[in-house]
Amino acid sequence: MEHLKSAPDQETTFDPATSPATYSKATLPVEGMTCASCSSRLEKLLGALPGVENVSINLALEKATLQYDSSEVTLDDFRTSIKDAGFEVPTQTIRLSIEGMTCASCSARIEKRLQARPDVIDAKINLALERGEVTVVAGTRPHGLIKTIEETGFSAHLYQSDLAKRDEQEQQRQQRIKLEQSRDMRDLLIAVILTTPLLIQMVFMLVGAPFSLPPLAELALATPVQFYVGRRFYKGAYAALRTGGANMDVLVALGTSAAYFFSLFMLIKLGDASKGHLYFEAAAVIITLILLGKILETRAKRGTTAAILELMNLRPQTARVLRDGVEDEIAIEDVMEKDVVVVRPGEKIPVDGVVLEGHSSADESLITGESLPVSKDVGDGVTGGAINGTGRLIITTSKVGSDTTLGRIIQLVENAQSGKAPVQQLVDKIAGIFVPVVIVIALLTFAGWMMAGAGFEAALIASVAVLVIACPCALGLATPTAIVAGTGAAAKAGILFKSVDALQTAHNVDTVIFDKTGTLTKGRPAVTHMHALNNDETQLLKLAASVQAASEHPLARAVQEKAAELEIALSPVTKFASHTGAGVEGQIDEHHVFIGNGRLMKQAGASLPDELLTQQKTWEQQGHTVVFVMSNDQLIGALAIADPVREQSQQAVVQLVASKLHVMMLSGDATTTASAIAELTGIKDYRGETLPQDKADAIKQLQQNGQTVAMIGDGVNDAPALALADLGIAMGSGSDVAMETAGVTLMRSDPRLVAASLDISKRTWSKLKQNLFWAFIYNLIGIPLAILGLLNPAIAGAAMAMSSISVVSNSLLLRRWKPDLEK
Repeated sequence: MEHLKSAPDQETTFDPATSPATYSKATLPVEGMTCASCSSRLEKLLGALPGVENVSINLALEKATLQYDSSEVTLDDFRTSIKDAGFEVPTQTIRLSIEGMTCASCSARIEKRLQARPDVIDAKINLALERGEVTVVAGTRPHGLIKTIEETGFSAHLYQSDLAKRDEQEQQRQQRIKLEQSRDMRDLLIAVILTTPLLIQMVFMLVGAPFSLPPLAELALATPVQFYVGRRFYKGAYAALRTGGANMDVLVALGTSAAYFFSLFMLIKLGDASKGHLYFEAAAVIITLILLGKILETRAKRGTTAAILELMNLRPQTARVLRDGVEDEIAIEDVMEKDVVVVRPGEKIPVDGVVLEGHSSADESLITGESLPVSKDVGDGVTGGAINGTGRLIITTSKVGSDTTLGRIIQLVENAQSGKAPVQQLVDKIAGIFVPVVIVIALLTFAGWMMAGAGFEAALIASVAVLVIACPCALGLATPTAIVAGTGAAAKAGILFKSVDALQTAHNVDTVIFDKTGTLTKGRPAVTHMHALNNDETQLLKLAASVQAASEHPLARAVQEKAAELEIALSPVTKFASHTGAGVEGQIDEHHVFIGNGRLMKQAGASLPDELLTQQKTWEQQGHTVVFVMSNDQLIGALAIADPVREQSQQAVVQLVASKLHVMMLSGDATTTASAIAELTGIKDYRGETLPQDKADAIKQLQQNGQTVAMIGDGVNDAPALALADLGIAMGSGSDVAMETAGVTLMRSDPRLVAASLDISKRTWSKLKQNLFWAFIYNLIGIPLAILGLLNPAIAGAAMAMSSISVVSNSLLLRRWKPDLEK
């Protein structure tokens, strides 16, 4: 039948009499065209591709309409050509919740069907989370993707990004799971009651005891198990075969049906004389054991996602908003920015905000991993989801919904959990052909036994054992359950992995580089000493603070705070300019002022007098940062700024060194200051006076030497270095820049979490490898044993059930992980 393949949201028309069966029509959005020359050039370029019948570029709509022979050219070819021409085909990611998958073959089949669509660039289906992430051409409507999944035999709907809608969606999902569990437990109870007499008979036969059931009793017991309890396997097998696929349900349905109908045939043919030729108990026991395994597997899978559920449950459903002096309790999704919210003692804080009134403490343990309550006073920030202590707080809302810290944490964790490890691509390929290959092996086993003269019965039992020992589920669950459990455990400790790539890179890190300010030190610098050459410290501080008022640098804030403490009035600054890594300059009244390090002073044409050089050496040996002040080409003094070292910094370095990692510190401070901090923290390899570009060059050099580098910074000033490093780790409270730039975000400022993040990565990857080993070993050992007739089908079914349970249970062990902060 002649047809055209097209994106679901595009109208397709063609003439059946003239269009070849492989002709397709599609419309692609194109970005970057600025004039008619662009559209004309692109039209010629695309028209020159083989198999292209017609190309129409609409500059105003920024669209390319294509008619082409899909046997000669694909949409990937068009996208590549458009990109090579200097334009872009914009894409978007659509996230879907998918129901009905039972094994890796199911997820592989959905991926294959989605990727066959012309508007789909990539599709990743996560079996453990029952979610899909589909990258499509911008403008593609989700209903087309959902329809494709439904045509494959599964159900799907959009995964909500809004927190309120996601809560509702999750509640519906949990309700569905409870109903399914209730049904499964009922079916299991029926199966156990009916199968137990058959199992007792099988045990008696194995030990040579004379007990046996009448053949009709066996039939009566096995039939409900086969067709009522086992109906799920028939339904799943039908759905898979109807769409040209095969999954675990096909194997179970084939194997148990073969045993059941062979027994039924022998019963009809031989009557009571068929006692020794019946395998009703094998079919019933296989279904019962596999159903038990599925129930245990489902419970274990829910355990791996417990961390994200706990985070979602932190969000209260209502908030008390203060309006006209009256508290009004409203739904959390109705709270707006700048609303004033009242939080009573013991309640969850509903939104991110700033304390207007009151004093209390907040338990932020499930958000940051910090076990001790954090004091909250007027002006302090609060995080939605934290539990208020004994005081009443009135806060002004700064962020709501998905923009809150909790919302961003949930988004980050979900992104990491939805990703696929590189090894999963190989597993997916194996899973895609696994069931057909097993069926072929079972047929060959049957034929081999028949050719060997063993008889129909022996050949059938061996081939049934091959069918039911195969374990596609374990293959599909091996990597996602480990990743979900590992990233979930890390999130509970305040460690957020941005992606699976970051998780993978972390376990290969061999070099750790710290920035000094805000990482090894507290990031709260304060002016400790002043030295004015003309003895006018007030004037020195006034000029310095006035210029620094235009800067956001931590050292600038320290100078401003000192001026505020001494109640020095500041003057407005003009002609402000920043010198990256050196300092700032600006005009204060008749004074043109430079403030910064010695390098900036020399660039400005000043020489440092001995008096200041001596003072600089003394301060730097004490670990202080020295800032010089120059007015109208004359040095007028210097300030000493101290940033205290964090109490945990030395312990963090000890942990990393104990793990045989190379630890470095790169600082923009003077080498003497860097040396003092390095000595306090135990770092042997350090460099001072490094500009942002120097840090980047140092990382490049280490990478060229074959080292895998992790850079730890505050996520703002160190953004280039964080991005360049193999693994960027931003330490702080989860700022937007930090979360965007770094592969890992530490939700509290504890440098010991650096070692912890590398540790959980190694443990997760270790579990992933163990899971893959067990998933493959079950099949590599079990299938040959079944081929040789050394496995009873009932035992093979038990082994199949245990394979998935063992893989998921092994991943669940990661939930016990906690960062070791006591070394």
